[in-house]
Amino acid sequence: IAEAIHNTSLRKDRALVVVNCAAIPDALVESELFGHEKGAFTGADKLHIGKFEVADGSTIFLDEIGDMNLNVQAKVLNVVQSKKITRIGGSQEINVDVRIIAATNHNLEERVKASKFRQDLFYRINIYPIYAPPLRECRGDIEHLAKYFIDRYSKLFNKKINTITKSALDILKAHSYPGNIRELENIIHRAVIISKMEVISDEDILLNLNTELNKRGEGFNGELVSLEQMEKQYIVHVLSKTNGKISGKNGAAELLGLNPSTLRSRIKKLGISFVEHS
Repeated sequence: IAEAIHNTSLRKDRALVVVNCAAIPDALVESELFGHEKGAFTGADKLHIGKFEVADGSTIFLDEIGDMNLNVQAKVLNVVQSKKITRIGGSQEINVDVRIIAATNHNLEERVKASKFRQDLFYRINIYPIYAPPLRECRGDIEHLAKYFIDRYSKLFNKKINTITKSALDILKAHSYPGNIRELENIIHRAVIISKMEVISDEDILLNLNTELNKRGEGFNGELVSLEQMEKQYIVHVLSKTNGKISGKNGAAELLGLNPSTLRSRIKKLGISFVEHS
């Protein structure tokens, strides 16, 4: 949504500057936003230009602003009001013409009441609020998104999957998506990995990965892992079933629906160590 707003604005010729406020350690967030001068603190061996200065003449997207600490909130408020920043260790005020878009999954009014978000900053940024509904409230989008992700990951794995069955779509449309669109993307990602056909069927839709794989006797150890780690574990699992055989009938590539060279490339990228057998 932030990209869409920026790309249809008069600032579209300049790059959108994105800041994930929750991902930057508190000790670094002020430097990341406002920059610092050389020698401003231990380790500051060169000038660093902050995100607000980079976004001069453009748009800055402050994602997860509700997680920003109160001290930095005060300084952001000053930028909003004065349209000036001062680098850490510097004394010169620098004018910045920046459009701010902010996003949060918190209820900021509740955080204001709990003294976790500055009231004055809230009223300064709450000019035109946009409610981005979760996927479970936009079920009409599920089919379009599913097909988009199928196309993306089919190309990534050099597969020829181009559609999804109605029964598989029905499963997707009935799910509650506590993980929102990222969860749908992950579901399609692993469906493409395990599909042996040119269509995603209901058998490929694993909503609860560990529970459903365990039912099939293919379960992992039950721990929660990243999608890349899950992919690595599944490839290792298939290789163990084929005794290290990649090519040919009943080889790992055939079982995964991949070209052998594509599978070898994925194995190398994921850092899987094994001895290939013919």
